[in-house]
Amino acid sequence: MEEEDTRDYSEPCVQCSVVNWGLTDEGRFYCKSCHNVIERTKEVLTSDVVPNTKIQSISRGFRKRKKIDKGWEWYVCEGFQYILKKQAEALQTLGVCPKMKDEILCNFWRLYLQKSRQAYCTTPASYTSKALSISDVSTDVETEPERISIHGLSSFSESDGDLQTESSFGHVSSIGKASARETTSVCSGSVDGDSYLLKRKKGNLRMSMPMTLSFCYISLLWLREPVTLSDLLRFVIDGHIPYLNAFQCFPEEMKLYGADLKIFRVESWPVYEDVHNKMSELSAFLDLPCFPAITDSCFLHPNILCIKYLMEANLPDELHNWTCRVVKKINFGEADFLTLDPVNKSARKVKYDVLAVAIIIVVLKLLFILDDQYEWLYANFAGKRNQKNKEGCLWFDFKKWYKVIKKSVDVEQKKLDEERARFLWKCEKPLFYSSKEKSVVLKKRQMVVNLQRQFGTLSGSMQVAEKQSPSSFQLNWAEENTDGNCFHGHILEGILQEKGNSLTTMNTKYWLCSVKLCNEKICGQLTHYKESDFPQSYQFVLNLFSFLLRVPASLIHEEVCLIEHKLFKTKRHRK
Repeated sequence: MEEEDTRDYSEPCVQCSVVNWGLTDEGRFYCKSCHNVIERTKEVLTSDVVPNTKIQSISRGFRKRKKIDKGWEWYVCEGFQYILKKQAEALQTLGVCPKMKDEILCNFWRLYLQKSRQAYCTTPASYTSKALSISDVSTDVETEPERISIHGLSSFSESDGDLQTESSFGHVSSIGKASARETTSVCSGSVDGDSYLLKRKKGNLRMSMPMTLSFCYISLLWLREPVTLSDLLRFVIDGHIPYLNAFQCFPEEMKLYGADLKIFRVESWPVYEDVHNKMSELSAFLDLPCFPAITDSCFLHPNILCIKYLMEANLPDELHNWTCRVVKKINFGEADFLTLDPVNKSARKVKYDVLAVAIIIVVLKLLFILDDQYEWLYANFAGKRNQKNKEGCLWFDFKKWYKVIKKSVDVEQKKLDEERARFLWKCEKPLFYSSKEKSVVLKKRQMVVNLQRQFGTLSGSMQVAEKQSPSSFQLNWAEENTDGNCFHGHILEGILQEKGNSLTTMNTKYWLCSVKLCNEKICGQLTHYKESDFPQSYQFVLNLFSFLLRVPASLIHEEVCLIEHKLFKTKRHRK
């Protein structure tokens, strides 16, 4: 009976190209080879109803199960859009300006799609294995569209409902509907996953997971939000912003398979320099105009950032006057120097947080030398003075400060190391690609969770506490405490002397971290850092700020060398 009803329909299946049709209980045609259900229905003739009436009942449960097993036809750029959307929402939850998601990040992303010819153009670049001719692409535009304006597009929120709508991705979906059905299967993953990893043409910027953070950072920088790059990466590492296993946020219908895992799975934490370099490449690729000026009232200005890091490092407030003098002396507080201008390729891309802590280190060297001798001699003198005169303002004691900071940093570093050691790199959401695999994978995952719970009970490990809201400060020091561990109100008496109408340092010595600077284009960096070549006091201060920013000490050391050569008017030499 079934063969009689289907023998007149000889069209091949769009999924497997086989002509082998059957009928469901609802009278719908399905392929017996791949179980693909199509819109065609059986025509029934009875005396009770109007002749040639089509059966309209649809089994919703069967359709839903089939849709989840099969998955959507989606592109890699759609996956990155979903991750960017989740990251922007996480930043908004942390207090970032609401404009960041829908007015800034969204438009930067759409500009990237146009520049990379993935959408908003007449002939989008096809990543599918079969090349498409222009006639295969359904488009309503006859000519190349104008360059997208930063403020002239709709928002992420307007396309939340369906990631494959034309308003969301221009003509990306048109390509998918024209050819993806011929190439996708139950375990196919994204349409263009395999070809996305192929070598790109020069000048075409490939999207990656670190690049999503670069998108977030240039959006924050455009709005001049009080979030540095080190803060952003710390929020990512602490799990407040989706990054590691971010594909778990994908809808159930967006299946990952094969090459998709190489694109979206992350097996290491984001690196500061990598994200910063990609940010520079991205801003140049998008051909963005000069960013809003970083003035002395902006959070990212070194005079303000120095206040933040002086407070976090528990250093005297009086040091801020000296950091401001250094900034003014080397002209690093000018808006032309601080503002990002992608058009000016020769301009230096400022690392605002690294610059601020490097200025503080230079000031500490100016006042205390940090040669493992002078600072300890002064500390002994200040300590004896504080014991005799306990009333009034205390003198800054470098030795006592060293002990307090080292104890606190060691405790925090131990916590951080333990958290990283316990961290599970595998995603909580198991990856499966068919209904047959689903039950097996879920059962294995449940077994692993049970074993971990039992092992935790036997070992007596504490339950992981619920994540607290992140803070801009990792170390907090209260001035009203009675243990004397807060040095904010301490004075620099004994280390300074009056000369005319200004204060100068008692010592007249200063040692340069590097006598010569390398040519960055030849060596790849301005200087080289080896711990054994420097005094322990300098290493300690460098490692302190390295911990606060969670960047390599060599990166801060390089910035210190650059400031020193700018301050003392030395010239760069080729190594």
